[in-house]
Amino acid sequence: MKPVKGSKETIDYSEVLDSVKWSSVHWKLFVIFADNYFFDGIMFAVAPLLLYLVTPSSIAPVVFALNLLSEAIGSIVLGKLADIYGRLKIFAFSMALEAGSLALLLFLYKSVIALAILTSLMTFGIGGEFGAAYALVAELSPARHRGKALLLITNFWNLGSAVIATLSIVYAKMTSNPNTQVEYLLLTALGTALGAGFARLTLPESPRWLVLKGKINDAKKIVEKITKYKGNLKFTIQHKEAEISLLEAIEKYFFRFLVLIIITLAQYITYDITAYYIPYAPGFVFGKKVVSYIVLYANIGASLGAFLILPFIDKSRRWSASASFLGGTITSIVLLITNMVKRLNFFYLDLFANMIFSEWAWGSLGILQSELFPTGVRSSVVGLLTGLQGISGALIVYFSLRANVSILFASIITLWFLGFFASLAWHKRGVESAKIGIEKLEIITKNK
Repeated sequence: MKPVKGSKETIDYSEVLDSVKWSSVHWKLFVIFADNYFFDGIMFAVAPLLLYLVTPSSIAPVVFALNLLSEAIGSIVLGKLADIYGRLKIFAFSMALEAGSLALLLFLYKSVIALAILTSLMTFGIGGEFGAAYALVAELSPARHRGKALLLITNFWNLGSAVIATLSIVYAKMTSNPNTQVEYLLLTALGTALGAGFARLTLPESPRWLVLKGKINDAKKIVEKITKYKGNLKFTIQHKEAEISLLEAIEKYFFRFLVLIIITLAQYITYDITAYYIPYAPGFVFGKKVVSYIVLYANIGASLGAFLILPFIDKSRRWSASASFLGGTITSIVLLITNMVKRLNFFYLDLFANMIFSEWAWGSLGILQSELFPTGVRSSVVGLLTGLQGISGALIVYFSLRANVSILFASIITLWFLGFFASLAWHKRGVESAKIGIEKLEIITKNK
């Protein structure tokens, strides 16, 4: 259906949102969301980049585990609140928490306790954004561009991490004083917080959420602004799925929920460990001094990965997921080998390749999370899945970083393989959700 200006036909607002052409308004929203993820990528990289400069090695497993656990709590709690109070309010709260914690860290980073608490508050805010951001992007994007929008927007996380890693290398060459390096890093991050904060103030609320809450006039204004549609719009909840509870949704869609748990755990944990934490593991032959380079090369690879899968992501979700986890499994095995033979250049090269597949997996699962569950629980589901990842990741990181790098590599390879197995199951039994409107997708997949 192609909306026509001035049409007298009454059309449901969701059809207009799904079928409208990508416009300058969508580009504006894209830039705002991209800026948000660019900032989040910087924020998440702060702790790994500065920790080895200011604390003993024995502290790293505790801080990283607390960060991931805090991210998990933020994802679950704020993801649920975004379904209750709206996407924008959670965005504003998360931004204030992240920026405030970052500002305090600039003065208190020499205290190990303060560093652990403040970086955990930052990741609490980052985790809390996942549900609100994924839901809002999915609910505002035209159906045929939904996958590309989510993929490219979240890819700016990788760019943010790559930029701050590059700057950490530059700062290290500028000064040998670790405290000065840390302060430069934190000031840089704080500067990006201002831009991201102002950008978020211009975001609209999700019209689908507004309709669900009975705020029809507000929804109408936003739909007309985004789509430029001047015809008659119908604002109704089309089916019972929209009002389903979280527990009912999990029970009704248990297979897809189980698949998403496995591939989410596999991708998020392996990405966090490989791109940020692995140099802190005992037995890692290249040492902690390569932290900045690993963060840099990993996130450049991930950034490139988004563009390589871009032509296919809106053609088939099932193929993109299967290919990503197959490639991730193979390249993670090669990572172990390059560490054993102590070839740093080969390690960097394979790390780069591994992160390409990691980005494919991130894009695929993020899109599936955003479109496979009803509007009333969309943010809650994303938050819960991310939260379960954070809890599992915290346990794996804590015990692996206190044990040996071989255990860490074994965990990475096992998770990639489990993700590949789950993606094959989805390829065989799951629905193909590409290019289908959210409401239509909820109806046609209600028994799968």
